[in-house]
Amino acid sequence: MGRVTVRHPVLKLDPTSARRRVDTLAVEEPLEIRLDGKPFVVTMRTPGHDLELVHGLLHAEGVIAEVADVLTARYCAGADETGVNSYNVLDLRLAPTATPAVAASRHVVTSSACGICGTTSVEAVMRQSRYRLEAGPLIDQDLIATAPTMLREAQRNFAQTGGVHAAGLLARDRRLLCVREDVGRHNAVDKVIGWALREGRLPLSDVVLVVSGRASYELTQKAVLAGIGVLAAVSAPSSLAVDLAQDAGLTLVGFVRDAGMNVYTHPDRILVRATTTREPVTDGALRLQT
Repeated sequence: MGRVTVRHPVLKLDPTSARRRVDTLAVEEPLEIRLDGKPFVVTMRTPGHDLELVHGLLHAEGVIAEVADVLTARYCAGADETGVNSYNVLDLRLAPTATPAVAASRHVVTSSACGICGTTSVEAVMRQSRYRLEAGPLIDQDLIATAPTMLREAQRNFAQTGGVHAAGLLARDRRLLCVREDVGRHNAVDKVIGWALREGRLPLSDVVLVVSGRASYELTQKAVLAGIGVLAAVSAPSSLAVDLAQDAGLTLVGFVRDAGMNVYTHPDRILVRATTTREPVTDGALRLQT
Protein backbone atom coordinates (compact mmCIF):
# COMPACT_ATOMS: atom_id res chain seq x y z
CA MET A 1 0.00 0.00 0.00
CA GLY A 2 3.02 2.29 0.07
CA ARG A 3 2.38 3.55 3.60
CA VAL A 4 5.26 1.91 5.41
CA THR A 5 7.40 5.05 5.66
CA VAL A 6 6.90 8.81 5.42
CA ARG A 7 9.31 11.74 5.06
CA HIS A 8 9.38 14.54 7.61
CA PRO A 9 11.59 17.66 8.02
CA VAL A 10 13.82 17.76 11.09
CA LEU A 11 16.42 20.04 12.62
CA LYS A 12 19.55 17.96 13.24
CA LEU A 13 21.76 19.27 16.02
CA ASP A 14 25.24 18.28 17.09
CA PRO A 15 27.85 20.11 19.20
CA THR A 16 29.15 22.12 16.22
CA SER A 17 26.28 22.54 13.78
CA ALA A 18 22.56 22.86 13.18
CA ARG A 19 21.22 21.50 9.90
CA ARG A 20 17.80 21.12 8.40
CA ARG A 21 17.18 17.85 6.66
CA VAL A 22 14.44 15.37 5.81
CA ASP A 23 14.17 12.21 7.88
CA THR A 24 12.34 8.95 7.13
CA LEU A 25 9.83 7.76 9.73
CA ALA A 26 8.12 4.41 10.21
CA VAL A 27 4.36 4.74 9.75
CA GLU A 28 2.11 3.83 12.67
CA GLU A 29 -1.65 3.58 12.08
CA PRO A 30 -4.52 1.83 13.88
CA LEU A 31 -6.04 -1.35 12.51
CA GLU A 32 -9.54 -2.16 13.73
CA ILE A 33 -10.22 -5.89 13.55
CA ARG A 34 -13.84 -6.98 13.31
CA LEU A 35 -15.08 -10.55 13.57
CA ASP A 36 -18.34 -11.23 11.75
CA GLY A 37 -19.02 -7.51 11.74
CA LYS A 38 -18.46 -7.00 15.46
CA PRO A 39 -15.49 -5.03 16.86
CA PHE A 40 -12.81 -7.31 18.33
CA VAL A 41 -9.71 -5.19 18.92
CA VAL A 42 -7.83 -2.15 17.68
CA THR A 43 -4.08 -2.56 17.36
CA MET A 44 -1.44 -0.07 16.30
CA ARG A 45 0.72 -1.36 13.46
CA THR A 46 2.79 -0.51 10.43
CA PRO A 47 0.47 -0.97 7.41
CA GLY A 48 1.26 -3.93 5.21
CA HIS A 49 0.82 -7.70 5.55
CA ASP A 50 -2.38 -7.01 7.49
CA LEU A 51 -3.90 -10.41 6.69
CA GLU A 52 -0.84 -12.15 8.09
CA LEU A 53 -0.95 -9.92 11.16
CA VAL A 54 -4.61 -10.73 11.82
CA HIS A 55 -4.20 -14.46 11.24
CA GLY A 56 -1.24 -14.56 13.60
CA LEU A 57 -3.01 -12.51 16.26
CA LEU A 58 -6.19 -14.61 16.10
CA HIS A 59 -4.11 -17.78 16.30
CA ALA A 60 -2.37 -16.49 19.42
CA GLU A 61 -5.74 -15.55 20.91
CA GLY A 62 -7.11 -19.06 20.34
CA VAL A 63 -9.80 -17.86 17.94
CA ILE A 64 -8.50 -19.84 14.94
CA ALA A 65 -6.35 -22.94 14.59
CA GLU A 66 -5.90 -23.07 10.81
CA VAL A 67 -6.45 -20.94 7.74
CA ALA A 68 -9.79 -22.66 7.00
CA ASP A 69 -11.23 -21.05 10.14
CA VAL A 70 -11.33 -17.73 8.26
CA LEU A 71 -13.85 -17.74 5.41
CA THR A 72 -13.39 -14.20 4.12
CA ALA A 73 -11.47 -11.05 5.00
CA ARG A 74 -12.20 -7.64 3.56
CA TYR A 75 -11.37 -4.03 4.27
CA CYS A 76 -14.41 -2.02 5.31
CA ALA A 77 -15.15 1.51 4.23
CA GLY A 78 -13.17 3.69 6.59
CA ALA A 79 -12.44 6.93 4.79
CA ASP A 80 -9.82 9.42 5.93
CA GLU A 81 -10.18 13.21 5.75
CA THR A 82 -9.69 13.11 1.96
CA GLY A 83 -12.52 10.63 1.48
CA VAL A 84 -10.15 7.83 0.47
CA ASN A 85 -10.49 4.39 2.04
CA SER A 86 -7.90 4.25 4.83
CA TYR A 87 -7.63 0.43 4.80
CA ASN A 88 -7.57 0.54 8.59
CA VAL A 89 -10.70 -1.54 9.24
CA LEU A 90 -10.56 -5.27 8.46
CA ASP A 91 -13.61 -7.50 8.87
CA LEU A 92 -13.24 -11.29 8.97
CA ARG A 93 -16.02 -13.83 8.61
CA LEU A 94 -15.23 -16.88 10.70
CA ALA A 95 -16.06 -20.48 9.92
CA PRO A 96 -18.12 -22.54 12.40
CA THR A 97 -14.86 -24.28 13.36
CA ALA A 98 -13.54 -21.07 14.93
CA THR A 99 -13.95 -20.37 18.64
CA PRO A 100 -16.78 -17.86 19.09
CA ALA A 101 -16.56 -17.88 22.89
CA VAL A 102 -12.99 -16.66 22.71
CA ALA A 103 -13.77 -14.36 19.80
CA ALA A 104 -16.26 -12.45 21.94
CA SER A 105 -13.49 -10.91 24.02
CA ARG A 106 -9.72 -10.97 24.07
CA HIS A 107 -8.19 -13.84 26.04
CA VAL A 108 -6.78 -12.63 29.34
CA VAL A 109 -3.39 -14.38 29.06
CA THR A 110 -2.31 -12.25 26.10
CA SER A 111 -1.70 -9.07 28.10
CA SER A 112 1.39 -8.57 30.24
CA ALA A 113 -0.59 -5.98 32.22
CA CYS A 114 -3.56 -8.24 32.95
CA GLY A 115 -2.68 -8.61 36.62
CA ILE A 116 -2.90 -12.41 36.82
CA CYS A 117 -0.16 -14.44 38.44
CA GLY A 118 2.64 -16.08 36.48
CA THR A 119 1.63 -19.65 37.30
CA THR A 120 -1.91 -19.07 36.06
CA SER A 121 -0.56 -17.50 32.87
CA VAL A 122 1.73 -20.42 32.05
CA GLU A 123 -0.96 -23.02 32.79
CA ALA A 124 -3.46 -21.19 30.60
CA VAL A 125 -1.08 -21.17 27.62
CA MET A 126 -0.23 -24.84 28.11
CA ARG A 127 -3.92 -25.73 28.07
CA GLN A 128 -4.49 -23.63 24.96
CA SER A 129 -1.54 -24.94 22.93
CA ARG A 130 -2.30 -27.59 20.30
CA TYR A 131 1.36 -28.60 19.98
CA ARG A 132 3.73 -30.40 22.31
CA LEU A 133 7.39 -29.85 21.55
CA GLU A 134 9.53 -32.96 21.61
CA ALA A 135 13.33 -33.11 21.81
CA GLY A 136 15.12 -32.01 18.63
CA PRO A 137 15.71 -31.47 15.83
CA LEU A 138 19.15 -30.07 16.57
CA ILE A 139 19.81 -26.45 15.63
CA ASP A 140 23.44 -25.50 15.06
CA GLN A 141 24.88 -23.03 17.56
CA ASP A 142 26.54 -21.11 14.73
CA LEU A 143 23.19 -20.65 12.99
CA ILE A 144 21.67 -19.09 16.10
CA ALA A 145 24.74 -16.89 16.57
CA THR A 146 24.38 -15.43 13.06
CA ALA A 147 20.58 -15.17 13.15
CA PRO A 148 20.39 -11.51 14.33
CA THR A 149 22.82 -10.41 11.62
CA MET A 150 20.81 -12.22 8.95
CA LEU A 151 17.63 -10.63 10.26
CA ARG A 152 19.21 -7.17 10.37
CA GLU A 153 20.40 -7.47 6.77
CA ALA A 154 16.82 -8.23 5.70
CA GLN A 155 15.33 -5.23 7.55
CA ARG A 156 14.79 -2.82 4.70
CA ASN A 157 12.50 -0.50 6.63
CA PHE A 158 14.78 -0.38 9.67
CA ALA A 159 17.63 0.69 7.42
CA GLN A 160 15.52 3.67 6.36
CA THR A 161 13.91 4.59 9.68
CA GLY A 162 15.67 2.94 12.61
CA GLY A 163 12.20 2.74 14.15
CA VAL A 164 10.76 -0.73 13.55
CA HIS A 165 11.07 -4.15 15.11
CA ALA A 166 11.51 -7.33 13.11
CA ALA A 167 10.82 -11.04 13.39
CA GLY A 168 12.03 -13.79 11.10
CA LEU A 169 11.64 -17.52 10.60
CA LEU A 170 15.03 -19.11 10.00
CA ALA A 171 15.34 -22.63 8.60
CA ARG A 172 18.14 -25.03 9.51
CA ASP A 173 19.58 -24.66 5.99
CA ARG A 174 20.13 -20.94 6.75
CA ARG A 175 17.22 -19.72 4.64
CA LEU A 176 15.13 -16.90 6.01
CA LEU A 177 11.67 -18.21 5.21
CA CYS A 178 9.85 -15.02 6.19
CA VAL A 179 10.82 -11.62 7.62
CA ARG A 180 8.33 -8.99 8.72
CA GLU A 181 8.83 -5.53 10.24
CA ASP A 182 6.48 -3.43 12.33
CA VAL A 183 6.51 -0.65 14.89
CA GLY A 184 5.22 -3.25 17.36
CA ARG A 185 7.40 -6.25 18.18
CA HIS A 186 4.29 -8.35 18.83
CA ASN A 187 2.87 -7.39 15.45
CA ALA A 188 6.06 -8.49 13.70
CA VAL A 189 5.81 -11.91 15.34
CA ASP A 190 2.09 -12.16 14.54
CA LYS A 191 2.88 -11.39 10.90
CA VAL A 192 5.45 -14.17 10.47
CA ILE A 193 3.28 -16.70 12.30
CA GLY A 194 0.28 -15.55 10.28
CA TRP A 195 2.32 -16.12 7.13
CA ALA A 196 3.19 -19.63 8.27
CA LEU A 197 -0.43 -20.35 9.15
CA ARG A 198 -1.65 -19.22 5.74
CA GLU A 199 1.09 -21.32 4.09
CA GLY A 200 0.08 -24.44 6.04
CA ARG A 201 3.45 -24.66 7.83
CA LEU A 202 2.34 -24.95 11.47
CA PRO A 203 3.77 -26.33 13.71
CA LEU A 204 7.21 -24.77 13.21
CA SER A 205 9.20 -27.17 15.36
CA ASP A 206 12.26 -27.15 13.08
CA VAL A 207 12.77 -23.39 12.67
CA VAL A 208 14.25 -20.57 14.72
CA LEU A 209 12.06 -17.58 15.48
CA VAL A 210 14.49 -14.68 15.73
CA VAL A 211 13.35 -11.32 17.13
CA SER A 212 15.13 -7.99 17.13
CA GLY A 213 14.38 -7.05 20.74
CA ARG A 214 13.76 -8.79 24.03
CA ALA A 215 11.88 -12.05 24.59
CA SER A 216 8.80 -11.06 26.55
CA TYR A 217 6.20 -13.46 27.92
CA GLU A 218 3.83 -12.51 25.11
CA LEU A 219 6.33 -13.28 22.34
CA THR A 220 7.20 -16.57 24.01
CA GLN A 221 3.50 -17.38 24.24
CA LYS A 222 3.07 -16.81 20.51
CA ALA A 223 6.06 -19.05 19.78
CA VAL A 224 4.71 -21.85 21.98
CA LEU A 225 1.26 -21.70 20.42
CA ALA A 226 2.82 -21.95 16.94
CA GLY A 227 4.86 -25.02 17.91
CA ILE A 228 8.17 -23.22 17.39
CA GLY A 229 11.25 -25.07 18.63
CA VAL A 230 13.73 -22.22 19.23
CA LEU A 231 13.18 -18.55 20.06
CA ALA A 232 16.31 -16.40 19.73
CA ALA A 233 16.31 -12.80 20.92
CA VAL A 234 18.91 -10.07 20.67
CA SER A 235 18.11 -8.88 24.18
CA ALA A 236 16.95 -10.37 27.49
CA PRO A 237 14.00 -12.60 28.30
CA SER A 238 11.66 -11.97 31.21
CA SER A 239 11.33 -14.40 34.11
CA LEU A 240 7.81 -15.43 33.07
CA ALA A 241 9.01 -16.02 29.49
CA VAL A 242 11.64 -18.42 30.86
CA ASP A 243 9.06 -20.20 33.02
CA LEU A 244 6.74 -20.68 30.06
CA ALA A 245 9.54 -21.84 27.75
CA GLN A 246 10.74 -24.35 30.33
CA ASP A 247 7.30 -25.89 30.82
CA ALA A 248 6.47 -25.90 27.10
CA GLY A 249 9.71 -27.46 25.87
CA LEU A 250 10.79 -24.35 23.96
CA THR A 251 14.49 -23.55 23.66
CA LEU A 252 14.76 -19.89 24.69
CA VAL A 253 17.98 -18.06 23.80
CA GLY A 254 18.73 -14.47 24.75
CA PHE A 255 21.50 -11.91 24.31
CA VAL A 256 22.41 -13.36 20.91
CA ARG A 257 25.19 -10.97 19.93
CA ASP A 258 28.95 -10.89 19.27
CA ALA A 259 28.93 -14.66 18.58
CA GLY A 260 27.70 -15.36 22.12
CA MET A 261 24.32 -16.21 23.65
CA ASN A 262 22.57 -17.24 26.84
CA VAL A 263 20.54 -20.45 26.56
CA TYR A 264 17.88 -20.26 29.26
CA THR A 265 15.88 -23.42 28.60
CA HIS A 266 16.26 -26.78 26.88
CA PRO A 267 19.86 -26.46 25.59
CA ASP A 268 19.62 -30.08 24.36
CA ARG A 269 18.03 -28.76 21.17
CA ILE A 270 21.25 -26.91 20.25
CA LEU A 271 24.26 -28.51 18.59
CA VAL A 272 26.94 -26.87 20.77
CA ARG A 273 30.19 -25.99 19.04
CA ALA A 274 31.77 -23.97 21.86
CA THR A 275 35.32 -25.11 22.61
CA THR A 276 35.26 -25.33 26.39
CA THR A 277 33.20 -23.94 29.22
CA ARG A 278 34.68 -24.29 32.69
CA GLU A 279 32.51 -21.63 34.26
CA PRO A 280 29.99 -23.24 36.64
CA VAL A 281 26.33 -22.59 35.88
CA THR A 282 24.78 -21.16 39.02
CA ASP A 283 21.94 -18.98 37.72
CA GLY A 284 19.97 -21.44 35.59
CA ALA A 285 21.37 -20.15 32.29
CA LEU A 286 23.95 -21.76 30.04
CA ARG A 287 26.38 -19.24 28.58
CA LEU A 288 27.81 -20.16 25.18
CA GLN A 289 30.74 -18.24 23.74
CA THR A 290 32.55 -19.20 20.53
